[in-house]
Parts: sequence; C-alpha cells; structure tokens
Amino acid sequence: MTDANRQSDAILRVTGAFEESLRVKALALTQLPPLIVRAAGLMVDCLLREGKILACGNGGSAADAQHFSAEMLNRFEVERPGLPAIALTTDSSTLTSISNDYQFAEVFSRQVRALGRPGDVLLAISTSGNSANVVLALEAALARDMAIIALTGRAGGKMAELMRDTDVEIRVPSSSTARIQEVHIMVLHSLCDLIDHQLLGAG
Repeated sequence: MTDANRQSDAILRVTGAFEESLRVKALALTQLPPLIVRAAGLMVDCLLREGKILACGNGGSAADAQHFSAEMLNRFEVERPGLPAIALTTDSSTLTSISNDYQFAEVFSRQVRALGRPGDVLLAISTSGNSANVVLALEAALARDMAIIALTGRAGGKMAELMRDTDVEIRVPSSSTARIQEVHIMVLHSLCDLIDHQLLGAG
C-alpha cells in the first residue's frame, strides 16, 4: 500500500467514526431529552433539599463521574457557588483499602453506604450496564433510599433491572463503547446546563 493509499484509508476511518457518532447522537436526540430533563429535575430537587450527588463508574466512565463532579463543585458555564457532588472514583486510599480488605466489586457500594443519605442522588455510569461494582452501588443506594440516575448503553444490563419507576435510566442507543461514551458526555453537559438554568435562571 502506498503512502497516499494509507492516508486515504486513514481519512476514511476517521470520517466513518465521525459519521457513526453523528448517527448515534441523532438517534439519541429523538429518545433521550425527556429522560435528561427528568434526571435534572431529580438532581435539582436533591440540591434544593441540601442533599448531594454521588457519582461512580470505571475507566472512561470514572473520568466522566469526575468530570461531572468537577463541573458541580467548581462551575459549568456561569459563575455560581459550588454544588455538592462527590466522585467515588478519586480517593486512592479508599479504593485500594476496600479492594484489599474486601473485593474490588465493593469499592463504590461501601462508600455509598457510608456517605449516602435518603434523598441524595447516585449518578451511576456504565456503558454496558453490567459493571459489578456499579451494580452493587445501585443496590446500596436503593437500601439508603437514594434516587438513582443511570447512564448506560447497549441493553441496559443488570442496572436497568434494578431501576424503580422513580429513578431515571438514560440508555444510549448504541453497542459501541466509544459512541456510548461520547453521548454520555453530552448528557452530562446537558444535566449541568439544566441544573444551572433551573437553580439560577442561567442562560
């Protein structure tokens, strides 16, 4: 294969990824906005009652949990006081001690049981919906009478089976981890925007 052919092939791959991302986002646009609005409402009600949001996920979803928490604690697009959100993915001493003394599957659920209070919100992120430690976090949140907002993909997995009518599952219509994560970021930014708008009238 010549250099020109390799470059052409690479451009086609990149173009294809962009096109697939646009396709999934267009499909998500037809399905997800009402769910995002419901989820933002749960978060706003929680914050108005002086509750907090706990967020968790693995890998890229851990980064998303931390991203959301940072937007809440610091700011999104307008100046405002910080809002209480905790990413359960950031404390290396807690994560390693729980993994060492118990098992990795409990790294989030033990934190939820310790930090969660009735009326708080768990933001649980898993592209498959089957991450064992996130599923156990949902079970712990249910036991603590917390609201649950789940960001999933594919068929929703075990997380979807645990959701109550009062909870919100935002399931991306895709089986590609990369495409699901791309929409998850959009969902999180939409949640931040709605929270600021509903609390402050921002934008």
